[in-house]
Amino acid sequence: MFAARRLLLSCKQGANQAASFLRGSTDSSSILTTKKIVEEEFNRPITVNRQDRGRPMEGQILTLCLSELLRLILARVLVMLLCFLCMQPALALGFTGFLAFLHYNDERRAVPKGQPSSSNSSGCGCGSNTTVRGPIIGGPFTLMSTQNKIVTEKDLRDKWVLLYFGYSFSPDVGPEQLKMISGAVDKLESNHDKKILPVFVTLDPVRDTPSHLHAYLKEFDDRILGLTGSASAMRQMAQEYRVYFKKVQEDGDDYLVDTSHNMYLLNPKMEVVRCFGVEYNPDDLSQEVLKEVTSASQ
Repeated sequence: MFAARRLLLSCKQGANQAASFLRGSTDSSSILTTKKIVEEEFNRPITVNRQDRGRPMEGQILTLCLSELLRLILARVLVMLLCFLCMQPALALGFTGFLAFLHYNDERRAVPKGQPSSSNSSGCGCGSNTTVRGPIIGGPFTLMSTQNKIVTEKDLRDKWVLLYFGYSFSPDVGPEQLKMISGAVDKLESNHDKKILPVFVTLDPVRDTPSHLHAYLKEFDDRILGLTGSASAMRQMAQEYRVYFKKVQEDGDDYLVDTSHNMYLLNPKMEVVRCFGVEYNPDDLSQEVLKEVTSASQ
């Protein structure tokens, strides 16, 4: 009996709690109207139905408590819904601003400093005919060479570097890119006496072990420095250089890697000054690299 009365008292207090919630949420006229309805609903006298008069008092009170509790739940749901509708314009405005901030921040990270965003950009995220002024792309890394030696970004300083991200099991684009890099490096050395260090960074470290990568790159050019490492180290470097890659068409241990095939030209300060897409050939690539090297020395 005592517990039933306590439950009834709790249900009656629900109207005051709902009213307090309304006062703290908004001053909208529609919300105030709902407040009045809720107060009237929960402050009306409790009556016992005629068919319940023959039942024990505890049962009648319990029935009334359950009825009041149900009305309390429905009223609170209604209040929350109306508050949400009143706040919807502000929420929409805030959400739109948040999305705009994310888009702006992503553009700053994906597009090198000094390079305008363009729909005519190549696959690596920057235009083919624009020089990059200062790095946004790039960062520190610690990887393993095909000679099982630790290589960091400091080891590549004071050199012009042509950096390519790929994997040895690439069926078509990877080999074509390596042939193009080798041809461009040959032309720059033989025709212009410009030394460029070609670097191949694998995106498939599980299969591209140092020994396997060494044998693979040797088929294209002995000058290419191959880098591999742990999966976490490769993922970190890919993020630093804004490289997309993902396993696809997996069939057990056999799979392909979908990647953006990024290729960057780095100056002796390890700053990205150009990036190149897959549309280049050895002659075009060597000419574009020569322009950057020549302009930097003037």
